[in-house]
Amino acid sequence: MSITNEQKPVIGISCGDINGIGPEIIIKTLLDTRILDFCTPVIFANNKMLNFYRKTLPESNVTFNIAKDNAHISTKQVNVYNCWEEDVAITPGQINETGGKYALISLTTAGEALKEKHIDALVTAPLHKSNVQSATFKHTGHTPYLKELFGAKDVVMMMVADNMRVALLTEHVPIKEVAQFITKDAILSKLKIINDSLKKDFGINKPKIAVLGLNPHAGDEGLVGKEEKEIIKPTIAEAKQKGIFCFGPYSADAFFARGSHEKFDAVLALYHDQGLIPFKSLAFGEGVNYTAGIDGVRTSPDHGTAFDIAGKGIADESSFREAIYKAVDIVNMRKEITTQQANPLKRRSVFVFKHAKDESIPLEV
Repeated sequence: MSITNEQKPVIGISCGDINGIGPEIIIKTLLDTRILDFCTPVIFANNKMLNFYRKTLPESNVTFNIAKDNAHISTKQVNVYNCWEEDVAITPGQINETGGKYALISLTTAGEALKEKHIDALVTAPLHKSNVQSATFKHTGHTPYLKELFGAKDVVMMMVADNMRVALLTEHVPIKEVAQFITKDAILSKLKIINDSLKKDFGINKPKIAVLGLNPHAGDEGLVGKEEKEIIKPTIAEAKQKGIFCFGPYSADAFFARGSHEKFDAVLALYHDQGLIPFKSLAFGEGVNYTAGIDGVRTSPDHGTAFDIAGKGIADESSFREAIYKAVDIVNMRKEITTQQANPLKRRSVFVFKHAKDESIPLEV
C-alpha cells in the first residue's frame, strides 16, 4: 500500500558538529530519493554548509528545498530549514568552538520544532560533548537535553537493532560511581519506561525484559558483590508485581555470547560499556540510539563525530539511514496504537502475541 503525502511523517534532522561526519552521512543517506516515499526530511542547518559537503562527494546530485516555515515544506524534496544565515568557516576534522556552536543551534531549533509538534520525529547527527558545553548548555549529550526539554521525570537510552534492544540504567557515569546509582527507584523507573515503550513504540503486547547484574557472575549470591542480592533481585520481584514481565539478574559476561538476548524483547544493562560493547559488536553497524520516555520520537546513529575521517567522503551512513527508518517506524507504530485504542475490537487481530505460550523463561547464564 502506498503512503500518501498526508500520511508521511515529517522527520527533522539536526546536523551535529559541522566539522564532523554528520553533514556527510546526512547527504549520503538522502541521495537515495526512495526515502521520500516514506517520509518528508527537514534538515535543520544551513544550505551553504550542506553544499560545501555535497561538493566533496562524487555524484552527489541531491537538491534542497529551502523551507522558511512549515507552510513551505515540500513533500517531494529534501528540505532545509536555515537555522543561521551567516557564512561559517568549515574545517573538517577539527574540534573547535565553531563546530559546537552551530551543532547546538541546529539541535535546539530542531528540538523546539519536535516539542511544538511541527515535526513528527527528530534524528540527531553526532555532536562532540566537549565543545557544546556552555553556561546555557551543561548536558552530557542529546538524551539529558531532551529530558529537560520535554520536562520528563526520567528517560531511557535504548540501543535498537533488528536482533536486539539494549537499554541503559546509567549512561555517561564514571565506572567508580556506577554502584551508587543502582537503586530500587532507578531500576523500577527504567523498567517501567522500557515496558511502556516496547508496547507503544514497538507494538509488543507483553514484553519480556532481562536485567543484567552489576558484579562478576551476578554477584555469586553475595560472594563478589551484594547489589544483586540486596537491590536488584528484590526490585525485579517488585516490578513483576507491578505487571512488568522481567527476569534476572543475569551474569553479563556470558549473556550476549550465548545469544540469551534473543529470548527477550529488551535487555537492561546497568552501565554504558556493559550494554554498548556487545550491542555495537552484534548490531553490524546498523544500530540506532532511541530516547524512550519523552513525548516526541528521537533517534540517532550509534556512533560519534569521527573527526579522524571527516571531510574525506568515506564515512558509512548505514546507521544514520537506519535511524531515519526507525524514527518512521516508531511514528507509524504510535499512530497504529492510537487507532487500536480508539477501536479496541481491532486489537486482537492486529497484535502478535509472541509469548502466549511462554510465561516462564528458563535461562541458564
